[in-house]
Amino acid sequence: MHPYWTFSPSPSHPLLCLFCCSHEVVRGLAEAQDEVVKEEGVNYVAMRNLFVRESQESMTLTVEKKTRKTIVRESAESLQLDRKLEERSEFRKKMNSDSLCHRPEFVVRPRGQTVWEGRTLKLHCTVAGWPKPRVAWYKNNVLIDAKAHPEKYTTESNYNMHSLEIKNCEFLDTALYHASALNIKGESSATATIVIKSRSTKAVKNVVIAQHGFSSEHGVTFETSILDKFEVAFGREGETLSLGCTVIIYPTIKMYQPEVVWYRNSVALKASRWVNSHWSGQRATLTLTHLNKEDEGLYTLRINTKSGFDSYSAYVFVRDADLEVEGVPVAPLDVRCHDANKDYVVVTWKQPAVEGSSPILGYFIDKCEVGTEHWAQCNDSPVKYARFPVTGLVEGRSYMFRVSALNTAGVSRPSRVSDAVVAMDPSDRARQRAGPSAPWTGMIKFTEEDPTVGVVPGEPSEVVVTEATKSYVVLGWKPPVQRGHEGVMYYIEKCVAGTDQWQRVNTGMPVKSPRYALFDLEESESYSFRVRCCNSAGVSEASGSTSNITVGDKLELPSSPGAVTVTRNCATSIVVSWAASREVKQLVGYYIEYSVVGSEAWVPSNNKPVKSTRFVCHGLTTGEKYVFKVKAVNAAGYSNSSPLSDPVLVKAAVSVPGKPSAVTLVEAAKDYMVLSWSAPASDGGAEITGYYVNYRTVKGEVVGKWHELNSKAVNLHIHSFMVTALEIIWGLTVIIIWMIINTGKQIYSCAEGLKENLFYHAGTSYVFRLRAENLAGVGKPSGVLGPILAQTHPGTHEIEVDVDDDGVISMIFQCSEMAQDSEFIWSKNYKSITDSSRITVVTQGGKSRAIFNSPSLEDLGTFSCMVTNTEGFSASYTLTEEGETRTHIDTLIPFKKEMSMDLLEKGRVRFWTQVEKCTAACKVEYVFNNAAVTAGQKYSMNFDQKTGIIEMFMDSLEVTDEGTFTFNLVDGKAKGTTSLVLIGDEFRELQKKSEFERAEWVRKQGPHFVEYLGFTVTEECNVLLKCQVRTAALCPSLKVQRISKSDSGVYEVKLRDERGKDTSTFDLTDADCLSKFILMNIFLFDLRESKITSSTRQECGVTGEQLWLKINEPTEKDKGKYTIDIFDGKDGLKRVFDLSGQGEQCYLTSFPDRARVVGGLPDVVAIQQGKSLNLTGNVWGDPAPTVCWLKNDKELVTDDRYTLKFENGKYASITIAGVTTADSGKYALRVSNKYGTENGDFTVSVYTPEDEDKKEAKNNNLESPEGVLLFTE
Repeated sequence: MHPYWTFSPSPSHPLLCLFCCSHEVVRGLAEAQDEVVKEEGVNYVAMRNLFVRESQESMTLTVEKKTRKTIVRESAESLQLDRKLEERSEFRKKMNSDSLCHRPEFVVRPRGQTVWEGRTLKLHCTVAGWPKPRVAWYKNNVLIDAKAHPEKYTTESNYNMHSLEIKNCEFLDTALYHASALNIKGESSATATIVIKSRSTKAVKNVVIAQHGFSSEHGVTFETSILDKFEVAFGREGETLSLGCTVIIYPTIKMYQPEVVWYRNSVALKASRWVNSHWSGQRATLTLTHLNKEDEGLYTLRINTKSGFDSYSAYVFVRDADLEVEGVPVAPLDVRCHDANKDYVVVTWKQPAVEGSSPILGYFIDKCEVGTEHWAQCNDSPVKYARFPVTGLVEGRSYMFRVSALNTAGVSRPSRVSDAVVAMDPSDRARQRAGPSAPWTGMIKFTEEDPTVGVVPGEPSEVVVTEATKSYVVLGWKPPVQRGHEGVMYYIEKCVAGTDQWQRVNTGMPVKSPRYALFDLEESESYSFRVRCCNSAGVSEASGSTSNITVGDKLELPSSPGAVTVTRNCATSIVVSWAASREVKQLVGYYIEYSVVGSEAWVPSNNKPVKSTRFVCHGLTTGEKYVFKVKAVNAAGYSNSSPLSDPVLVKAAVSVPGKPSAVTLVEAAKDYMVLSWSAPASDGGAEITGYYVNYRTVKGEVVGKWHELNSKAVNLHIHSFMVTALEIIWGLTVIIIWMIINTGKQIYSCAEGLKENLFYHAGTSYVFRLRAENLAGVGKPSGVLGPILAQTHPGTHEIEVDVDDDGVISMIFQCSEMAQDSEFIWSKNYKSITDSSRITVVTQGGKSRAIFNSPSLEDLGTFSCMVTNTEGFSASYTLTEEGETRTHIDTLIPFKKEMSMDLLEKGRVRFWTQVEKCTAACKVEYVFNNAAVTAGQKYSMNFDQKTGIIEMFMDSLEVTDEGTFTFNLVDGKAKGTTSLVLIGDEFRELQKKSEFERAEWVRKQGPHFVEYLGFTVTEECNVLLKCQVRTAALCPSLKVQRISKSDSGVYEVKLRDERGKDTSTFDLTDADCLSKFILMNIFLFDLRESKITSSTRQECGVTGEQLWLKINEPTEKDKGKYTIDIFDGKDGLKRVFDLSGQGEQCYLTSFPDRARVVGGLPDVVAIQQGKSLNLTGNVWGDPAPTVCWLKNDKELVTDDRYTLKFENGKYASITIAGVTTADSGKYALRVSNKYGTENGDFTVSVYTPEDEDKKEAKNNNLESPEGVLLFTE
């Protein structure tokens, strides 16, 4: 049977094409359809669905071509029919009662909120549905039971409006809440995020999460226990590693299984060829089949049940595999693909932790088509950036990529391959993810449209440069709107800035993707770009051009991290923290390295960069000392390493302390007891932070339960503890005193705010024990002490404090029941007094007196007296800083600062001192050479009793003012004296400084010079003498052209008006100075017949009798002949140096190793007087340079004020302790080696806030002087 076509060519009748054939004929039609049917829809559908049926089944394909009018009419009729069917269906539903039911639907959804902690918030929602749905609220997928926690939650449901009220919000209420509505027709849910902001800035430590709202499932509350936990693990690339834990869930319910989720760095893991997880019902296992550095991180096992969740985490470290070639870098990691298109993809990766024996020069990228084993290199030369655009892909094919690093020793092993990526248009990829389209019905309808064959596409739009480095530039643009049904491709054109010549880049083959990477561009050159579209009909107009783009690296290396701090963690780990890099863009992370002290071998702690500034380094050797350093990394490369940390010794893990010992009773009465003990023999590896005192009562044979006397540990330097009912008294920090009220009330501590239910009754016996505490926790209890009867012996007296008329302070204790051999034993802070220089003890009969020889603050504390060979006769008394005896102890007024002298503006002199404490009754007597002085024309005084500062001012120093100045203080019975002696050379030097300051102040009241006469050299090599006058409009100058020896002499500038005059001179008679000017005048270099001027790349200068030219970072452009012309006004001299031959190559090779100041120093430093200044400069050079610091062109040396350091051949620092105005000036850091010398200049300005305010006020009131300037020679 042969196929046949029937048709009518009349345009007034519809065109109807009928095609009838067998299956075999249709197959032939499909092979020739490109010639018959041009439309893309027919081609796609026929190729996809034509052969899905059995080979024996015949098939009929009907193609109808209708006019637009017919299609519109048929569509209208179809819509009308559909509407009628829908109305009939709705009517039937209404007649059926079951059809009235529908699933819940949220009309108003709950809204997320952010509130402060302590507030109350409400979540509202409105739900429609029939039957009426039931609404439940969940927090992080855990059901909230408001009835079980009415103090926290309240739920309401009225008229389809539902609400959840959360009371007294706290930080732990931050979660994802969702409302779930359920009826017989289905379930719907809506979510809202609640964020609770904490008002406290302190970190919350050891937070116990209160699981509010955890509800039982069917009346069962599950308890989860994780046993046999995996520890910190170490693996090597290529190995297989398994992590596992035993999980017990109680109670055990048949057919119920928890949700087991594994995380790496808080990202849930999915099954892949690299990761396998298994749950056996009791054990959860994660297997890493082929370890790579990408697998390094913090692994977490989380067990989710309806009653909550439990989790456990540990770190997994992955070491590099053994190197095949010594010195080569290790493999890069984390290779990923981005921005995939039809023939283009961007490949990124992370730099490895170890560069090898030399820095990494670049990276090679390989690609492999999925299904093959052939790897092809994508770049001919290594790329420095960790990012590379790969072009030339075949549309529709899948590719994998890998990366290798290169240094001078060779090429590393390749990285783990990336995930496969398909080269296709992003819109096609989105359609694929949307799922399959509707099945083909066997009929294709299309309307008459304007023909698309032969249409030239429009121009692209929004052409931009998405990436720009010195290796490549990536362009991106939007496809044209007018492109027809035929696909388009693109031509890219470039133009050098400053020209109008456009050059096509891809002349051989147009690209399909709206992305393109341009290589082989000249570095530092500027280009603009544009794009044209093309198809079978032709090439479109050019798009708009981009702005000029300079080829070069836009991303800079990160700055080095800050100071590194190390702390002990356990027997084999150290916690490392550091300050983040200040100047860094697109940070990838940090690498931490460590080295044994005394060794030069550095080992990476992590092989995968971390972004936090804290890391725990595991796998260290116990007993070894280590130092650590950190470096940052981004796509541009590595930063310089941070400064080395302090050495740290890896010690055993901290454990709880041992038992206190030697617990004894020092003193006992009916209302207080004093205990003493010795510290534990072992502190557990950490300092003991305090002690807990436990007690229990004993009444006959009835022994009570143990109670804690103090709910917070007390830190006692001498281990004693007192409980008293008299009053709360705080002595020195070595004694902590607690109050117990014997009326049956609670215990109180005014320092800690603690309360204890301790009923302390006289006549009751007590047993005590103690426990020590450190960072690891509370240790085991000591041996018990007691039982001890709480009673006071009859006839016991208290210690009395006595002060006689002469101000002598003493303490008195009496005992009425002395035995023949009884003695009084005095102690301070419960230690026997052995130093008789502070206290003298006098005993007469049954009375003992302790006399203070020289009372001071050192005598504050708790004093006790015990009588031996008696039935416990003893007493104690505490002298405190706030007690009534303080005024008697302070017989000497303590000075916080002895008398000092300051020189002020106008030559005024200030004598001052400061006392620690004084009362409002304190009086001061001012004495000079044993004669009292009072406020008047010469002296002025001031005494600020709040700050304790005493001042005396003198307007000037005269010859008769040589002698001794004294301040005498009287405060009740306390006295104090301080003096300052000004005689001899010290007085005369101070007098000269005072007169100079006064003369300077007088000079500045009239017209005066702000900057004295100096010189500069202009670009024309002329000498310009200039100075700066107080008036901004006056800046006199004198130009000396072609300076010679005939211009030598003394130059002078005079300034005067009706208020005064001032003079400035400049000596130009020195031969060395004049020769320097002459050399500066004739200094000129020529390169390719062009004059060289000083810049950041090329610097000219004079050193002694040498003329020099320095070229920073020389390139090929600096080749050529250099000429120097020397002319002194009469004769000339010319010298030529060729820098284009063999010698130039050697020069260019060695020059980068010259000494340089590479950063760290500011241009200007402004600092307040009295503070300390510390500056650090980073230097470079090979061989290592020598450094020196200069101030006003004079070399500085280390002394008591200047501290100069040079560390690791890289860091030069200067520290000035207590800067003064004399430290202001121009400073420089000079570095030099055999290849050159360089200075890093900066200016230091020291200011006084008070002087600045005064000068500013005077400047506003002072009129600009209009004087006469005279230049004389």
